[in-house]
Amino acid sequence: MGKKEKNVERTDVVEEEQTFAQVVRPFDQKMISVLKVCVGEERLSKLDNQVLLYVCNILEAQQHLESVSTEISVTKTLVRFLLEFSCYPDKEKADANVEALVEAMKEQHMFKIPEESTTKRLLGQPVQLGKIVERQMKEARAVGSLTGLGLAADVNWNDDLDWDKKRNAAKEARKLKKDDEKRSALQGEFEAFMRQRGLVGRTHVKIHGSNSFPQGGEIRLNQVHISMGKSCLLKSADLIVLAGHRYGLIGRNGVGKTTLLRHIAEGELEGISPFLQILHIEQECMPSLDTPIQVVLSADVERRNLMDEEAELVKGEDTPETGKRLAEIYARMDEVDAHSAEARASQILSGLSFTQEMMSMPTKSLSGGWRMRVSLARALFISPDILLLDEPTNHLDLHAVLWLENYLSTWEKTLIVVSHSRTFLNAVVTDVIYFANEKLEYYRGDYNTFENARSEQLKTQSRQHEAQDKERKHIQEFIDKFRFNAKRAAMVQSRIKMMEKMDLIDAVESESIFRFKFTDPEPVQNPFMQILDVSFGYKANSVLFKDVNFALGTESRIALVGPNGAGKSTFMNVIGGDLEPLDGRVIRNQKARIARFTQHHIDTLNLQQTPIEHMMTRFPAADKDKLRAHLGSMGLSGEKALQPIYTLSGGQKSRISFAILTYTNPHMLLLDEPTNHLDIDTVDALIMALQSFKGGVLLISHDEHLITSVCEELWVCGNNQLKKFPGDFHAYKKSLKVKF
Repeated sequence: MGKKEKNVERTDVVEEEQTFAQVVRPFDQKMISVLKVCVGEERLSKLDNQVLLYVCNILEAQQHLESVSTEISVTKTLVRFLLEFSCYPDKEKADANVEALVEAMKEQHMFKIPEESTTKRLLGQPVQLGKIVERQMKEARAVGSLTGLGLAADVNWNDDLDWDKKRNAAKEARKLKKDDEKRSALQGEFEAFMRQRGLVGRTHVKIHGSNSFPQGGEIRLNQVHISMGKSCLLKSADLIVLAGHRYGLIGRNGVGKTTLLRHIAEGELEGISPFLQILHIEQECMPSLDTPIQVVLSADVERRNLMDEEAELVKGEDTPETGKRLAEIYARMDEVDAHSAEARASQILSGLSFTQEMMSMPTKSLSGGWRMRVSLARALFISPDILLLDEPTNHLDLHAVLWLENYLSTWEKTLIVVSHSRTFLNAVVTDVIYFANEKLEYYRGDYNTFENARSEQLKTQSRQHEAQDKERKHIQEFIDKFRFNAKRAAMVQSRIKMMEKMDLIDAVESESIFRFKFTDPEPVQNPFMQILDVSFGYKANSVLFKDVNFALGTESRIALVGPNGAGKSTFMNVIGGDLEPLDGRVIRNQKARIARFTQHHIDTLNLQQTPIEHMMTRFPAADKDKLRAHLGSMGLSGEKALQPIYTLSGGQKSRISFAILTYTNPHMLLLDEPTNHLDIDTVDALIMALQSFKGGVLLISHDEHLITSVCEELWVCGNNQLKKFPGDFHAYKKSLKVKF
């Protein structure tokens, strides 16, 4: 093969998989032999393939006067690469071998010495060598001839070529390849681990002994983008979740908190380790004949398999092999703590307010809220690497909330929780992730610490912005004043450069503060409602409460508390007129308007309609502009009022219900879990509105902050009674904590 053909086949791009011999094959083999003798093939093989190609091009270019570089430049370049890729232990040895290489090439007339004029030019502008040769090559191509350039035509001297970047990119590619190979090997090991325990293809399972796999409970992602339709939720954000930390994910309704949790759980974000077990509790367990305790224990597949195999072996023939296998099974059952699993599952269910009777009932007989608790209990029992909880207290009574606070405060795995309850967050989280303006910001500490830190951060930023703005105005005044003054031209230019180099500090964008507004109703004589000797039960022989007596009026600020199932919501249905009491009377003031907010309010919304359409359906005689303004006062203005309700977040759906509730200008508010789905800012706004409301309030809530801020009386529902508690909320909370 002639040199001209070799030039055509040569390339400046090589594959990482090519061997040393494959890379150097297109070059002058006499030169390659000298290179191997002086440096050694073993050392040269340590070079990145792209760098080896570059070194060969440099040496071969020295055979032609049109493309030669100086001896010093060539020597320094070769030594630099050989040391950077650890081909030599020290510079002295590398210098000696490279000098021997240059001398050997000179002896065999393979290393030309540049002429004096060329040398001066190269020494004066060493970094321009590539541009000179490239220009010469372009000129030669323009006249249709490459005569005299010989093999130098193969040297890649493009203006934009940066060998440092190319070398680093190749090293990074090689590192990524090794990481992928290591990841694949570990993935195979992990899959074998799962197959051995019969867990392949399962998600809601307890995995014993998976701590030996890397990145347990940790996520580090850069440049995260999440969009929903035309809306960008996250843009170039960093997602950092450290193992063993408990995070509170904070952000306004509709910002994308639930969507982020779904992306993490469903593997939508590239870069999350495949070895992580991530559980997102979003749906209740399926109704079936299985009991809650069976559903929870079914997550421990390995335990069940071991117990089934043990039962089969015990029934079979007693042989040495059987005895050996049984010993292995018993040892493994001890390792996975199989014998205490049922007690642990029962403890979790009991903490979530399940009675022994309920634990033995088929799940198909439980309500959706109780089946959601079963899902939560199963997740706590599984104890995944990362547990994602989205408003876990929504379906819990106060007793269960306090138990869950206590349980999660000692959670040793990684936790990310979305909650509207600042009390719950303060008790549970170690860190806060603040989701706003398409970014994620990280703060150490509980919610109160975050709130204080962010407040101080914004104050500092505001002061710095004002100081910088003042400084820039002062500099600009000087520039404008002396711009055309020749004597001060240098000073003006200096200040212009100073302005250009300044890192601008953004002004603090004041977040719009959402405010509820309950219009004061016209005066009506008290009481609005009287409950006289009321008893109720869905069956005559099964009474939920009996002999209840109290009155509701303008000054009423009452919270109903007690375990789920005790009859709190039922009592509210009775006084609201949906249910008739078995005994006693409910006397209502016909002039008093009573408005109700139910915990299942979303079920009453037509999700296909827009908020404004739904309001017009509920109030057909009302003016459309007035309804739209009312929705706007609830934070549903602009496009939010015109998009289908099903596209809105849970908190935004709640605002529609509050808009309906307040439009009638009620005298009495009956609120059943009003904070479900609301963000913390909206809960604060609701508290302020209720504090200034000139009517009566009766509420059911598990939110400690809401109860202590709004209510003056506690009535406890339980043991077939509804009685006033002789103390404040903190005393009631203390009485509950004693029980667990």
